[in-house]
Amino acid sequence: MNALKSMSMGIGLGLLLAGQTVAAQPIKMAKHGLTTQNGQLRLDGQPLRIIAGDMHYTRVPREYWRARLKMAKAMGLNTITTYVFWNAHELTPGQYDFSGQNDIAEFIREAQQEGLYVILRPGPYVCSEWDFGGLPAWLLKDRNAHVRSTDPGFMQPAQRWLHRLGQELAPLQYTHGGNIIAVQVENEYGSFGKDNDAYLQQIRKDIVDSGFDASLLYTSDSAPEPASLPGLLKVINFGVGHAPEKLPKLHQWQPGGPYMVGEYWVGWFDHWGGPHYVIDAGKVAKELDGMLKQGYSVSLYMFHGGTSFGWMSGANWDDNSYQPDVTSYDYDSPLDESGRPTAKYDALRKVIAQDTGVTPPPVPATPGTQAIADIKLDESASLWDALPTPVASHDLKTMEELGESYGDILYRKHIDAATAGTLHIDGLHDYAIVYVNGKRVGTLDRRLKQDSLPVKLAKGDTLDLLVQNDGRINFGEKLVNERKGIVGSVSLQGQPLVDWQIYALPFALNDNLKYAHGPCKHAPCTYRATFNAPVSGSADADTFLDTAGLGKGMIWLNGHPLGRFWNIGPQRTLYVPGAWLKPSGNELVVLDLLTEGQPTLHTLKHPLLGTPKNAP
Repeated sequence: MNALKSMSMGIGLGLLLAGQTVAAQPIKMAKHGLTTQNGQLRLDGQPLRIIAGDMHYTRVPREYWRARLKMAKAMGLNTITTYVFWNAHELTPGQYDFSGQNDIAEFIREAQQEGLYVILRPGPYVCSEWDFGGLPAWLLKDRNAHVRSTDPGFMQPAQRWLHRLGQELAPLQYTHGGNIIAVQVENEYGSFGKDNDAYLQQIRKDIVDSGFDASLLYTSDSAPEPASLPGLLKVINFGVGHAPEKLPKLHQWQPGGPYMVGEYWVGWFDHWGGPHYVIDAGKVAKELDGMLKQGYSVSLYMFHGGTSFGWMSGANWDDNSYQPDVTSYDYDSPLDESGRPTAKYDALRKVIAQDTGVTPPPVPATPGTQAIADIKLDESASLWDALPTPVASHDLKTMEELGESYGDILYRKHIDAATAGTLHIDGLHDYAIVYVNGKRVGTLDRRLKQDSLPVKLAKGDTLDLLVQNDGRINFGEKLVNERKGIVGSVSLQGQPLVDWQIYALPFALNDNLKYAHGPCKHAPCTYRATFNAPVSGSADADTFLDTAGLGKGMIWLNGHPLGRFWNIGPQRTLYVPGAWLKPSGNELVVLDLLTEGQPTLHTLKHPLLGTPKNAP
């Protein structure tokens, strides 16, 4: 009876050989992974319809990964899709960081523990409104290097990176007992590349050689024509309302299937100086319903957007203009920036349950939020009192040429002869404040195509050009030359200015600033405040820092970079994860290029992301 029971359960087998019974041995079911057969996606030979959502480990506090994954499961998703951000892991060439917030392997393991498959998108380029599309800025130190091409200056470090990533994640593939079922080869190369085959063949080889040889490989495109290779699954990307025109294209790209929407853009991202984009939940639900009823696999971009913490928000080049992205990556997603469900979450959950016939787990309770008053920035230091040792250079240098990836850069020129006229900056990347003898005389903004202003200089004057990096372009061919600082030249009345003192200003928190109590009288200023939190250490302590009264800069909380702020909007609040707060002694550091005095801040229970406008 026991032997028969064991056989029927498929976990053991009694064999009769030569009249002798051999003891039952456990049999492991073979795992064949995700494959394409007869126009279907199949996992271990069984049909699998992927209902996925993008969520990025770097954009969600590690303390909240598990809660967000539970919310994904409760909405009816069976898969999490994530990019891998090379520049977050290799800030310095050859030095890799997979700890803390960068522990992507733990993120994937937690997804598996919540019953979710993972689709991995390692790039090496990923776009994602992330600085330089996830590529490390140090790739631009050599002005002759050409990223996303077969140039050895790019391919060799990319190969080293993918091999190092494979050490972390290849063991987590489904066929090895993990939950990674598919791996993307590059990203939307059809919108960029000219040497498609040679480049993609090399990237595919590097991905396979890195150990990702047991997962389904695919390419993803939103361009009119895909960039792909024989043997690779093709998926298509598009926004709400475009299914009727885009799905037939996918059928042309891949006759007979399988058919998957790799990115279904359920929201949109925001630029500084623009509106806060939203898309009606009912419109999204109706179109998703239609796709699911037709049997398509779909990945929602984004299921949960989160936050581009620190300097990591990127920029677009559109309508012949530079458009830097805000810090929030709320994206009008089903889960908002702080991980709380929206009307869109409820609408999509209902559609998924109806079309799959699967009742999802209950939605976890939504934590509360808090407001904190009177955070007084009572300590301050002026940038001018803490300048580092400069580099002397006849010509201008970019940030990357000085080994700097993020922050600001200061160009100083001592004037030899009196001159009055037009100061012109050729190649401003991205926002410049112009000073004469320490006094601000004007600003120039790449967004607005500003590159010149009148100045009057006397012999012996000091001309300072403080340039802030507002985020590297992350999409299209413009990213190839997206160095920061001044990438061209500076002239006065048509005469080139040379012989500069150049200061790299990465604004690390250990810059040894000498704070003093009282107001800052000479911007740029760094302010510091210490405050208590009524609630701390959990999602119930989440709050939103109101930046009203500040100008332009960056904020840190207890060493965590919250992100950029800018008084032009649309975003006015920065998300403050309650998990990063302490009951007392919280340290807030504010770098503000424009504001002087002694500001007092407070936090709100709800975010202020700008006046809503329907997404394009």
